[in-house]
Amino acid sequence: MELRPTTGPNMAGDLGRAAIERGFDLILAAGGDGTINEVLNGIVGSKVVFGALPSGTANVLANEVGLSGRPDRAAAELLDAVPVRVAVGAVDQAGHPRRYFLLMAGIGLDARIVSELDLELKKKVGKLAYWHGGLRQLGRDMPRFRISVNGHVHVASFALVSRVRNYGGDFEIAKDVRLTDNDFEIVIQERDRSFDVVRFLMAVVLNRLKSTNGISVIRASRAVMAPVNGIPVHAQVDGEAIGALPATISIVPDAVTLLLPKRYAEG
Repeated sequence: MELRPTTGPNMAGDLGRAAIERGFDLILAAGGDGTINEVLNGIVGSKVVFGALPSGTANVLANEVGLSGRPDRAAAELLDAVPVRVAVGAVDQAGHPRRYFLLMAGIGLDARIVSELDLELKKKVGKLAYWHGGLRQLGRDMPRFRISVNGHVHVASFALVSRVRNYGGDFEIAKDVRLTDNDFEIVIQERDRSFDVVRFLMAVVLNRLKSTNGISVIRASRAVMAPVNGIPVHAQVDGEAIGALPATISIVPDAVTLLLPKRYAEG
């Protein structure tokens, strides 16, 4: 066993790659969603077994699969977990290396919040910094983009391409997808006024997304997105900003071996 701390951004992926090269067959990463994503991008396609210990600002993976939010308890729970080969998402953007994600990709509103996030405030108040960023969006119209899914083109202001039901630890937006599936659940908001943000959140809280006008919920394994009028549209994966559209998001089957609690793996 070997413990290796990270000392800066993007180091976790390098540590994961180095562990594989040295012959390790199990990697446990302690951190938030961003750290887990970095490790994923270092190990995707390998046969190493990967487990996540919740820490940091938020850990959607732990919430999703039912692990304790405390690292010590989660570590004990992982002793009874089972390795499961799962798919991941991949984002392809011209001029950028392919970026993998385990949880979700957000296009539009939430990605703009992430890209404009006050990092000093995040250090002080954690997840509340995202709520602060969200409130700053009120009164601002959202740039629109085209998203092509299953042969149909939607003009949208927000899209969530998700592998998990849990969103940020507070909501469930994609209600029917699981990490053990081989596709995404894609939630598309087509309206672009600031009031529509409130309307969307109310539909989430009341579990009425599928019956709300202007919102589409689709199952797919690929989506192609581009801005409508040249105004930059932000994108994020697993809570990390990755730049702007255009982008293609696709599923990558049989991509990583993830330690999952038995009740989730067998569910």
